[in-house]
Amino acid sequence: MQRRYNFRIYPTLGQTLALARAFGCARVVFNDALRARRDAHAAGRPYISDAALSKALTEMKKTPERAWLSRVSSVVLQQALADLNTAYRNFFQSIIGQRGGARVGPPRYRSKKDNRQAIRFTRNAGFKLTPSGKLRLPKVGDVRVRWSRYLPSDPSSVTVIKDAAGRYFVSFVVEVADEPLPELPTDVGIDLGLATFAVMSDGKTIESPKFLRRAERRLRGAQQALCRKQKGSVNRSKARVRVAKIHARVRDARRDWLHKHTTTLIRDNQAIYVEDLCVRGLARTRLAKSVHDAGWGQFTRLLEEKAARYGRVVIRVDRFYPSSQMCSACGRVSGPKPLHVREWTCVCGSDHNRDLNAALNILAAGRAERLNASQATGRHPRGVGGGRVRPGRPVPAPADEAGTHRGATRGTVGIFTSEGAEDVKGSRCL
Repeated sequence: MQRRYNFRIYPTLGQTLALARAFGCARVVFNDALRARRDAHAAGRPYISDAALSKALTEMKKTPERAWLSRVSSVVLQQALADLNTAYRNFFQSIIGQRGGARVGPPRYRSKKDNRQAIRFTRNAGFKLTPSGKLRLPKVGDVRVRWSRYLPSDPSSVTVIKDAAGRYFVSFVVEVADEPLPELPTDVGIDLGLATFAVMSDGKTIESPKFLRRAERRLRGAQQALCRKQKGSVNRSKARVRVAKIHARVRDARRDWLHKHTTTLIRDNQAIYVEDLCVRGLARTRLAKSVHDAGWGQFTRLLEEKAARYGRVVIRVDRFYPSSQMCSACGRVSGPKPLHVREWTCVCGSDHNRDLNAALNILAAGRAERLNASQATGRHPRGVGGGRVRPGRPVPAPADEAGTHRGATRGTVGIFTSEGAEDVKGSRCL
C-alpha cells in the first residue's frame, strides 16, 4: 500500500523564489488548459485530449509569450495537466454516480491569491536525497529537510506545499507493507460527544481538548488587527499570516492529539465500534464551531486507515440506531431524550449514564454485525479495515443465562492563448 510521509523544509531565499516561480508556472499551465477545454466545449468542438494538451504545452514553450515556462522543470508543468485530468475525471464520475461521497463540481481556475500552493515532482524529474540529508529538486537546488523519521522505501513522487502560514512542506509517496499486530480478545464501543470527546464501553473516557476554544482569545485579537489594516497593504499581508499561524497551530495540535489516541485504540483493541455520525449535518446547527473543533470525521478516518494497516476491525454503527434511547440491560427503547438528560432510569430498574449506556449499545450492535458477517462470508466485514451496520429496527437478541436481553441491529499550438496568463480572482481548483 502507498503512504505519505510529510516533513518540514526550510528553503533559502533563492530557493523560495524558484519555488514561487514553479508555483506560478504550474498555475498558468493549469488555467490555460482549463480555458482551452472550456472554449472547445462552448464552441461545440470535440473534447481536447490529454495528449493534445501535452503536445500544445511543448510547442507553446517555444513561443515568446510562454518562453518563461522553460525556467521550471517540465515535470511540474506536466503534473499540472495531470491534476486537471484528475479533476475532470472526478467530476464526470460524480455525475454518473461512480464516485462516492459528496457531489463534485467541475474544475475551477486556480488563483495566485490562493493561500495554499503545491507542485509535484515524479521520478522522471530526477529528484534525489543527497548523502547530507537534503532534498535535491530540479531547477530549485538542495533544500534542507527537517527529518523526523526514516523513509521505509524510495519515494515515487514528492509534492512541495506552501501553506497559508507561509511554511513549506514536502510530502513523499512511498510503498509500505502492512504491519499486522497480534490479535487480541478485546473490543470496544465508542460514543462520541462534545463535552466529553469519547466514552468507551469499558468505562474509560477521553476528555475533549477544545483546541479552537482555547485559542479563541489570541485568534480574536489577531483577526481584529487584520480587519483594521488597509486592503492590499503590506501590513495586511503580515496580519493575515499571523491569523493563519494561529489556525495552523490549532490544526497541528488537533491532528497530533487525534493520532495519539487513535494509535492507542488500535493497539489495545482488536475491534472498534463507533457511531456513524452525520458530521456535515451537525455542522449546520448552532453547535457548528464545537463540532468542527471536535474533529469526529478525522478521528473515524484515522481509525479506519490504521485498522487497514495493522489488521484491526473498525465498524461504523448506523446513525439511526437508537443507542441513546435503548436500555443496555433489557433492550427496551424509551424514546428520545433531551441533551440535558445525562442520567435516566429504565422501567426495568437499571440506572444508566447516557453516554456509557450508548457506548454499551454500540458495542452490542457492532458485535452482532461482526458475527453475522463472519458467519455469512467466513471473514470480517469489508476485510480488516472496517464495516457498517445496516439500518434497521432494533431487535432484542436472545436472552442470555441471566435472562436479560441486549439490543442489536441488522444491522496542438493554438490551443493555449496568450490572454490566459492572468488568473481568475478568488477561484480555486477542486
